[in-house]
Amino acid sequence: MLKDLLESKKCFKLVCGAGNEDAEEVEKLVTIYSLAGCTFFDLCAKEEIVDAAKRGLKNAGIKDDRYLCVSVGIDGDPHITKAVIDQEKCVKCGKCKKICPHDAVIELDKYKIKKERCIGCGQCAANCPKNAIEMVSQLQDYKEILPKLIAKGIDCIEFHAISTDEKDVMEKWEQINEHFDGMLCISLDRSELGDKKLKERVAKMLSTRKPYTTIIQADGVAMSGSNDEYGTTLQAVATAQLFQNANMPAYIMMSGGTNTRSIELASLCGVKPNCLAVGSFARKIVKEYLESEDLLENKEKLNKAVEIAKELVDIALK
Repeated sequence: MLKDLLESKKCFKLVCGAGNEDAEEVEKLVTIYSLAGCTFFDLCAKEEIVDAAKRGLKNAGIKDDRYLCVSVGIDGDPHITKAVIDQEKCVKCGKCKKICPHDAVIELDKYKIKKERCIGCGQCAANCPKNAIEMVSQLQDYKEILPKLIAKGIDCIEFHAISTDEKDVMEKWEQINEHFDGMLCISLDRSELGDKKLKERVAKMLSTRKPYTTIIQADGVAMSGSNDEYGTTLQAVATAQLFQNANMPAYIMMSGGTNTRSIELASLCGVKPNCLAVGSFARKIVKEYLESEDLLENKEKLNKAVEIAKELVDIALK
């Protein structure tokens, strides 16, 4: 069971991307990381993406002991935003295309965003010299999507609650609880709330749940883990330490800027998370293979990708 895995503190979660709607890539990612020993997968809240993940598990010959989590968000949360280019302002300089870590910018007669590949990191918008790119929330109707996703057989729902709107957060949280009685995950960072407010919000959310039926995903800086440095994962460790010291009746998972340095730095700081979630860095190190059209048929390429992924998973599970 997922609960047992979390209590063992030998849990590695691959973050395929809350905004990653590329089914082909998700299937490849889940295939690679399943074979590498990953047991927990975070997915975009789309039926076709859950199906893609299940194909990945099947490709790897996995029948059980693997867990699927879907991520839902709230207005303003970067995980559910997509870039939109204002064609009136765009001067076709190409900076967005060069900087996009997920190859979501395509160039035809003009620059456009390939929506299914945009994960909402905002790097294109932050570096556009003409402010021609806006990040727009892709809101979902929980009452519509959750029953369909639950029917697919998911094991966890992750709620990205990065918002200052307390009322909206609690209303969405109540909706999720009404639909799903399994493991829930609260994803939060310190970008909008101070430490005191952050702990108060989580305590309020946990008060409606039984002890240890919830994961606190302690985010550092969302979607920032492209570099394998201590400084990149520092905020994730600090946020995890904040919740660990609060002694809340929930499991703690580190995410946001996580990499091969995360567990080492956490250990040095006396932080012992129940799970390490890695997204940007995990995808980056196998990107060459994800771009290969014949990856799933080419055993040599697949084995090389699995070898690279396994180094990351093994470090996380030490």
